[in-house]
Amino acid sequence: MKKILGLAILATAATAGVASAEGVVTANVGLTSDYVFRGISLADNGPALQGGLDYVADAWYAGVWGSNVSEGLELDLYAGFTPTTGPIDWDLGVIGYFYPGADDDAAEFDYYELKVGASHDFTDQFTAGAAVYYSPDNFGDTGDATYWEVNASYDITDAVAVNGAFGNQKIERPAGPGTEDDYDTWNVGVAWAMHGFQLDLRYHDTNIDAGSDIEAYTYGPSSYDSAFVFTIGREL
Repeated sequence: MKKILGLAILATAATAGVASAEGVVTANVGLTSDYVFRGISLADNGPALQGGLDYVADAWYAGVWGSNVSEGLELDLYAGFTPTTGPIDWDLGVIGYFYPGADDDAAEFDYYELKVGASHDFTDQFTAGAAVYYSPDNFGDTGDATYWEVNASYDITDAVAVNGAFGNQKIERPAGPGTEDDYDTWNVGVAWAMHGFQLDLRYHDTNIDAGSDIEAYTYGPSSYDSAFVFTIGREL
C-alpha cells in the first residue's frame, strides 16, 4: 500500500534534483485513475493524487511517498541498501505504511514490511527479478503476511518499455483467527516517457473468489475486479 502527500511535502519539491556531497534528492508527483496495490484498489476504484521524495547516496536510499486512499491518507516511509554481488543487483529494505487518523480500538492499521529483492540485466533491454516482502504484524491486525513476486521489463526503445509481475500474498488471519488464506495477483503494462512526463497504462487482476476468507481483507468484489489503470507522473 503506497498513501495525498501533505502540502508541506509537495512544497519541498523545489529542492528536487539538487546534488550534495552526500547524495541526491529528487521529488515526484503523479495522478492515477485508481490506486491498485497488489491487485486490490485502495482508492475505492477512483483517482488518486500521489507524490514523494527520495534521497540516494551511493548504494543507500530513503524516501517518503503518499497517496489518498479510501480511509483518507496513506503515508509510506522507506529506506534500504542496494549492493551488487556478481551479476545480481540486490534491494534490501524496510517499508513503513501509515494511515494518519485512521486507527481505531478494533484494529491497528499501521504496519511495516521487510524487503529482499534481486534482479539481473540479461541484456541492455531485458531485466528480470524477484522480491519477497514480510510483515510480522500486517494491516488491520491480520497477523504475519508474506508477499512474493517475480517481475520483468523489456525496453522497446529508450522511451517505451513493457513490464509485468506475478505475485502471491499470504495472510495469517485475513478474516479472524484460523482463517489463513492467500491469493495470486498479476499485472502487465506499457510505460513511456514523453516531454518530461512518465505515462503508464496497466492491467491488474487477481484470483480472489467471492466468499473466500481472503475477500474479508479487501473492500468487496469491486476492489479486486480486473481493471485497467492509467497513471501520469513527473519527476520534479
